[in-house]
Amino acid sequence: MHSLDAFASGKLAALEAMSLRRRLKPTRRLPGAVVERDGKRMLSFSCNDYLGLSQHPAVIAAAQAAVAEHGAGSGASRLVTGDNPLIEELEQRLARLKGTEACVVFGSGYLANTGVIPTFAGKQDVVFVDELAHACIWAGAQLSGAKVVSFPHNDSDALAELLAEHRGSFRHAIVATDGVFSMDGDVAPLDWLSAVCEANDAWLLVDDAHGVGVLGDGKGTAALFPEAVIPLQMGTLSKALGSYGGYLCASQSVVDFLKTRARTVVYTTGLPPASAAAAIAALDLIEADPAFTAEPLRKARLFTQAAGLPRAESPIVPVILGEADAALAASASLEAEGFLVVAIRPPTVPAGAARLRLAFSAEHPDEEVLRLAALVRPYVDAKA
Repeated sequence: MHSLDAFASGKLAALEAMSLRRRLKPTRRLPGAVVERDGKRMLSFSCNDYLGLSQHPAVIAAAQAAVAEHGAGSGASRLVTGDNPLIEELEQRLARLKGTEACVVFGSGYLANTGVIPTFAGKQDVVFVDELAHACIWAGAQLSGAKVVSFPHNDSDALAELLAEHRGSFRHAIVATDGVFSMDGDVAPLDWLSAVCEANDAWLLVDDAHGVGVLGDGKGTAALFPEAVIPLQMGTLSKALGSYGGYLCASQSVVDFLKTRARTVVYTTGLPPASAAAAIAALDLIEADPAFTAEPLRKARLFTQAAGLPRAESPIVPVILGEADAALAASASLEAEGFLVVAIRPPTVPAGAARLRLAFSAEHPDEEVLRLAALVRPYVDAKA
């Protein structure tokens, strides 16, 4: 056996022994938050399509029309020939939604954070990262070459102490956090984080992947904290907007600099026209009916009340079970009842914190939300 194969096989065997090996499972997604896997149809509570817009006729029609007019791909990086006119329209729409001067679109949310942070931080700088922030924030911070300092989750007082300790030794400082945390569903205290940043000349970056479209009348987490100063508002098109891609909303000068220096803009192919058109159509629907954007959170709170869990802050609800085996067994039990609720295991979450991660959609029938809550309640009671 080649040494590379031996290395990979050994690692896989070790992961298998800890119930931590992952396997891809082909899944067909259908309207109404329904999925088909291994020939079985289930109601999915493991998808980030919070508004069901990836299946909306208007979104699909917009994508189809864009393919017919512009082709399937962009053909080059944005700075060469891949800057389709739809991307500029999308940037204008996102800036309007987020209340900023400008916006730059990336190929994905991961590319956004791994491009933005290294553009504004280097060896002379420091990046403070919430300990539970998404992996792409950590990747961007590490790629920047800056000193990276972790701060306790959602703890603005601890952040203030760390800034007092480190800030004076560095040229610039970035504080990076999720708006809604993808595994716990809680919301960052952006008012307090903003105040700490402003007092210490630090730039606040908020990843609003799981907030835009579902909080603040669809405008996202920042809209819950109107007094907060957030110079770097990042997000994705792949969740509530039902498309694919990422973005950074900021001032005109910040955006212009990113478009000429961010490596994940300069050196990668532009967003496909269909993705841009789909996102624009999704924004039309969100702006036309802000009440619709509140439905995922309403359903999440219906579930948490019935299941005996703390009141949901977002459409994401964790049911922490502890060990990976317990989470896998619970997931299999719910699948037998017609619900797809995927088990989340380390290293995505800390050791001993394996869980069921439920993501609520506007398309989930209330009666099915309550039926799921009745099935989950015994797990909650057992951990109480």
